[in-house]
Amino acid sequence: MHYLCCGMKAKVESFISSNTLFSHSNNLLVALSGGADSVALLRVLLDLGYRCKAAHCNFHLRGEESERDEEFVRHLCKKLEVPLYVAHFDTLQEAKQRKVSIEMAARALRYDWFEEVRKECEADVIAVAHHGDDSAETFLLNLLRGTGINGLRGIRPRNGYVVRPLLGVDRSEILSYLQSIRQDYVTDCTNLQDEYLRNKIRLHLLPLMEEINPAVKANILRTASHLDEAALIYAKGVDDSIKRVQTESGIHIPTLLSEVAPEAVLYELLSPYGFNSAQIQDILHSLFGQAGKQFLSATHRVVKDRDYLLLSLLESSQEKPLLQMEERAYDADFVIPRLRNVACLDADKLTGALSLRLAKSGDSFVPFGMKGRKKLSDYMTDRKFSLLQKSAQWVLCSGEEICWLVDERVDNRFRVDASTRRILLITHVPS
Repeated sequence: MHYLCCGMKAKVESFISSNTLFSHSNNLLVALSGGADSVALLRVLLDLGYRCKAAHCNFHLRGEESERDEEFVRHLCKKLEVPLYVAHFDTLQEAKQRKVSIEMAARALRYDWFEEVRKECEADVIAVAHHGDDSAETFLLNLLRGTGINGLRGIRPRNGYVVRPLLGVDRSEILSYLQSIRQDYVTDCTNLQDEYLRNKIRLHLLPLMEEINPAVKANILRTASHLDEAALIYAKGVDDSIKRVQTESGIHIPTLLSEVAPEAVLYELLSPYGFNSAQIQDILHSLFGQAGKQFLSATHRVVKDRDYLLLSLLESSQEKPLLQMEERAYDADFVIPRLRNVACLDADKLTGALSLRLAKSGDSFVPFGMKGRKKLSDYMTDRKFSLLQKSAQWVLCSGEEICWLVDERVDNRFRVDASTRRILLITHVPS
């Protein structure tokens, strides 16, 4: 038993040192759920001489079990003389408000609060209890869902202030360590249910794979380590490609298609905006077709223009321009501003209520200095607007009539002339 205890401590200390997670001079905030992994983390860090504080989240998702866990953690920290911080969350309500899964809501609540506590107690890092088995499960989870190379790197030892000292040990070593020091812990009943994909991997898939090859977990972690190094080379190549293909006008299609791996570059450019692998393949195929095809994620739109891919927020996510309006008398001394973000209109010609909206199909107006109507789409084409600029063009209307293409051109029907007595000065204030 003493050998098991020393072996666990040696592995953890070696992992901490080799990954430069923190030093003995650091103050550590330990995420303590009460489960075997987090209890082992706290105990081994204390055994190694680190100064620790603990933080526990009660998500109120498992009824009496949640209260049991909190009581266990309070008792353990009192026994070990470890300062404890506890937070209570209405996780179901939070998930509903954020429109995310309960798991995602709990994760966001947990890490946001951990960071608040870290600052409050002046801890240097937040130690969480992910271990080697978790990393292997994450590898398989991402593989089953479909992912790029970064999703197959396993769990990172450090991410900002969050550190994971137990990644060098597996679950069996953790349980043996706790048994050797006669330390109890609590069990989350949901970890024994196979309703979630991760639990199915833990309870069924990995055991089956171990029957085929007992070293499967070690092999997965070794592969993840190799991919971690390969990802560094991949990232450097992608960064260089992105610098070549990304311009102020958009993603330059000819340059993108000349890259060694256009799909990989496109994936790294667009996946952060919610586009999945299947969509990115469709976007890539569209590069050889006519302009105008659009692709939507939950928040963004990609438009295939002539020589560019144009990325923008969806209209529902676009903020209206902030317009400041000032009415004043007009006389011969007034000089009309010649600025794109300023419109000067005859106030008496604005007979309809003013409203601001995005340009839409079928719009027309009388461009300043002209007499006849012109389709707004034709005007913007003549001005060489991209499809993205066309879809993002705001117009100010008086009743049903356009009186100003914001930051572009005033409608001639509302211009200031010799008969003007009152003017409305409109300024688009940058956000």
